Amino acid sequence: MKKGILGGLLALAVTACAPSADEGAAGTEALSGEVNLYSSRHYDTDLALYEDFTEQTGVKVNLIEADADALIERIQSEAEFTQADLLITVDAGRLWRAEEAGVLAPVTSEVLAERLPAYLRHPDGLWFGLSTRARVIIYNKSAGEPAGLTSYADLADPAYRGDICIRSSSNIYNISLLSSIIANSGADAAEAWAKGVVANFARDPQGNDTAQIESVAAGECRIAVVNTYYLARFAGGDEEQKALFDKLGVIFPDQDGNGTHINVSGAGLVKGAPNEANAIAFLEYLTSESAQRYFADGNNEYPAVEGLEANSAVESLGSFKPDTLNAAQIGSNQAQAVQIFDRAGWN
Repeated sequence: MKKGILGGLLALAVTACAPSADEGAAGTEALSGEVNLYSSRHYDTDLALYEDFTEQTGVKVNLIEADADALIERIQSEAEFTQADLLITVDAGRLWRAEEAGVLAPVTSEVLAERLPAYLRHPDGLWFGLSTRARVIIYNKSAGEPAGLTSYADLADPAYRGDICIRSSSNIYNISLLSSIIANSGADAAEAWAKGVVANFARDPQGNDTAQIESVAAGECRIAVVNTYYLARFAGGDEEQKALFDKLGVIFPDQDGNGTHINVSGAGLVKGAPNEANAIAFLEYLTSESAQRYFADGNNEYPAVEGLEANSAVESLGSFKPDTLNAAQIGSNQAQAVQIFDRAGWN
């Protein structure tokens, strides 16, 4: 390991334990050494997951945390001297940025191909989905369920003039949502939709998804678009959070069409990874049932592996049909989505 590059690494698991190699180790009976993760995820449950991998395999997990763009730039600047093995991040848009930056290497794995549906895998194996969140519509129950609101397209209906709260157009979740509309309906329809939603704003875009939830619960706006990950925090939270959640209704859009848009957390092997075998073993471990339960139970996400259930707070939001548009296609429409938002006046 080259000194200086990994001076800031946090060693999460130092002692190698005798591996009991569950299905997550993908048949690796004895591994050694380390794996270096560059991650833009920042959840305590992820740390527990990394420790579990060490207990199962004996491989020490090292971590650098930063936002996705900073990590991608770091890998680019380190070039052939990078010590990064895996890049882990949230949303198809950020995975696409890593792909465009040329920092990811293809992986061929029968384990990953078997466990993950095709739409949660890059067509060329550059990244693999680990968990998902659905982007849903919420409404204030006391104001009544908005009649006829069943799809994202309906948000542009003049019937909802002055009703909608939402995040800014720079938010990656909104960029990916519009990117999916471009892919499913075409750029012209996407632009007409963006302009229609802007006309229906209750206020200028502001705040995160938590702020949208609180605003709808308080009656400051009637409708908002949020990720289930945030909603489940309120549904399974303290008494005050549950009281706010009880004021909300949830709509999973487009159940008669393409399905509800989802955000994906994913990981890809870094080009030139010094610990490639351990990195691939870790990727495969992340799709094991034990690892998927960390994502579901600890962080209110949907497992990426089909057939596994989310936790009770997430399940309480309702079942739904997801949009199975490949996340790689969502990423490729990002630049066009940003241009459309700008022309629509979505600040």
